[in-house]
Amino acid sequence: MAQYSAQLDGVFVALADPTRRAVVRRLGHGPMSVGDLAREFPMTLPSFMKHVRTLESNGLIRTVKSGRVRTCELRRERLALVDDWLAEQRRIWEERTDRLEQFVTQEDNA
Repeated sequence: MAQYSAQLDGVFVALADPTRRAVVRRLGHGPMSVGDLAREFPMTLPSFMKHVRTLESNGLIRTVKSGRVRTCELRRERLALVDDWLAEQRRIWEERTDRLEQFVTQEDNA
């Protein structure tokens, strides 16, 4: 459970930044070179590479270097951690609202 939590924390940290979320969104359409990705953002390449490293170290993207070109690819399975966590939160809150609804309904009938 602690390992799962640390992994989830890392994914949320990586997704907390709007630049990194935009990179994930762009990579959702397919792999791209770092240069092509970086062109969209008003920052230097070294600054952009910090974002790439954060995404890669938290398992959201994979990079492969071929010659002078580094290509990034989204690791969609890593997003499943967030999806699983959100599903669990949704289930918990639905149960709570169901109990609240039962409580309110029972009070009306009493």
